[in-house]
Formats: sequence, structure tokens, C-alpha cells
Amino acid sequence: MSGEYGELGVDKERLKEVGIELDKSKRSGVYLQEDQDAKTFSSFFEGVEVMSIKQAMEKYDWVKDYFWKILRKDQDEFTRMADTEDVNGYFIRSLPGAKVEIPVEACLYLKKVEKQRVHNIVIAEEGSELNIISSCTSHPGVAGMHIGISEFFVKKNAKLSFTMIHSWDTTIEVRPRTAIKVEEGGTFISNYILLNPVKLVQTYPTAYVEKDGAVIFNSVIVALEGSVVDSGSRAVLMGENSRAEIISRTISKGGKIIARGHIIGDAPEVKGHLECKGLMLSESGLIDAIPELEARYPNVELSHEAAIGKIAEEEIFYLMSRGLSRDEAISAIVRGFMEIEIKGLPEALQEAIRRTIEMAERDLL
Repeated sequence: MSGEYGELGVDKERLKEVGIELDKSKRSGVYLQEDQDAKTFSSFFEGVEVMSIKQAMEKYDWVKDYFWKILRKDQDEFTRMADTEDVNGYFIRSLPGAKVEIPVEACLYLKKVEKQRVHNIVIAEEGSELNIISSCTSHPGVAGMHIGISEFFVKKNAKLSFTMIHSWDTTIEVRPRTAIKVEEGGTFISNYILLNPVKLVQTYPTAYVEKDGAVIFNSVIVALEGSVVDSGSRAVLMGENSRAEIISRTISKGGKIIARGHIIGDAPEVKGHLECKGLMLSESGLIDAIPELEARYPNVELSHEAAIGKIAEEEIFYLMSRGLSRDEAISAIVRGFMEIEIKGLPEALQEAIRRTIEMAERDLL
């Protein structure tokens, strides 16, 4: 599988930017889609299935029951756009009890079409563990729109970690629509990374968490000049003792960011924390933090903190007094700001995140 970039007609460097390797020695499965066509998909581990959604619908009659189960076709104009016969996407499923530690790799590549329509289904069956690194990117010079519908199902006592890295261009508009159902005792971890320029991203995934379940949303977002990013996460804690954590780090260097977060305590004894921190690196640009907490029972525990500002001169001075140049000091502060401790994430995914952040620093500073 490694070395097939050229054969597949995709840009090798673009894929590297988003952590895609197409190397079966480092992945438990791969999926690559160009526009509406699934170019390659394979599973290298017997406990996981990887295929196109079209193939999954042909193989399993029950897959249709997961289609539009936690998202509505008529939610907005973009969900309606995605409800077409040519829609494609990935189907990834860990089998009951399987422990898939090595990540599955999935890439959605926009090359020619004006609108790429995608519908993904991911299922972590009961008692299983599944790790996915999913990347979306576009061919250099292409203008268009990516409409991505994704529905995640985390069954009883299962664990799913999903790391999404976006690398678009100033000509691309991105409209993901995502929902997650976490059953009793399940855990869903989402890591969203956006460090490159983009015309527009609008995303607001919602997780519905049942008894003793947990959801964690982490995001690192950079908006350069000309980029507009409207991003957030919502957790509906609908089962007793369910938990949610939403942590975002945003940086504006001339771009506009709306950072949203919403936790709804809709059951007794639930806990949730929302944290949004923003860093302004230029005189232009905008960061708007909108945290929301909603308690529907008296015995819930919800909290939030939000802070936006620029790099403090005393922090720079302190690091310079330790022997760093001013540029090195600023770089160290920004790198530390973007690093979020993600508990329980496999080293392969941690490394992909670190590599992506390091590559972005050259353009940021």
C-alpha cells in the first residue's frame, strides 16, 4: 500500500500535511476517497471493517438503519445537498470486543468537483476500542465545497477516538454535519485540528450521551487572514452520571473565529466542563467565544472558563532571560498554547498531531 500516492493521482505532500501515510505497517486499515469515488480501502486487522458506504449498503442490509439515524436530512440546506444518489463516504466498524489500537486511516480528497458530498458511518460495537485518524484536504488550486455528513455510534462500554485534521485552501468552503450517539458506559474522544488557510469552515458536532458515558471534544484552530471558522461542540448529557469535556484553543492571525461550546445537563448527577482559550497574534482578526451551559436538573455539575488575549510581554521577557531570542520565545509560547493533553490517545495519533502543529508554525510565526 505504501508508495501508491502517484498511482492514486493524489498530491503526496498534501496527504503528509494531514498525517496520511497509506502504510499498512502503521495502520489497521485505510480509506481514500477522491471527489465521489473511493480509490482504495482495506482492513489489515481482523477486528475492524473498512469499506465505502456504497459497498457497506450492498454487503449489509442493516446499514440503511444507521443512515440519517441521528442527523436529519432536512436539518439545513447542506444536509439536503448531501442526500443524493452519488453520495459516498467511509464505513468503519470495530467488531464486538475488538481492541483496535493501531489507528484506521481515512482521507477525503477534493480534486475536481464543485461539491464533494460525503456520508460517513462509524460504529464501535459493544466492548470494542477503535482509533481513527481522518483527514480532509484539497488539490492545490481547486475551488469548491466539501459537505461531510458523519454519524458515529459508540455502543455499550465501547471506546472510540476520532482525530480529524483539516488542510484546505482559501478557495474551499467546508460544511461538516456530525452527530454522535454514546451508549451506556461508552466513551467518545474527538480531536479536531485546523491550522491551514480556508475560506470557510462551519461545524458544530453534537453528542448524545447515555448513562455512565463520556464525551471529550478537543480542538486546535488557527485562522489566518481571510479565513472564517465557525466551530463548536455540543454535548447532551441525557443519562445519569454521564460526563462531558469541551476544550478549545484558538489562534487568530487576521482571521475570524467563532468558538462555540454547549453542554446540556439533561439527567441527574451529570458533570461537564467547557474551556475556551483564544490568542490574538495580529491587530486584525476576531475571536468570539460563546460558551453555553444548560442545567435541567438541580443536581448537575457544569462549569466553564473562557479567556482571549495576546501574548504577554512579561512571558516573552522571561524566556528571553533564559537565553531564547524573541522569535524563539514567541514560538515556544505559541507551541505550548496549542498543545492539549489528550489522555488515552495512542502514540501514533499524538505524533500525527505534533507533526501537524510543527508544520504550521512556519507560516504562523
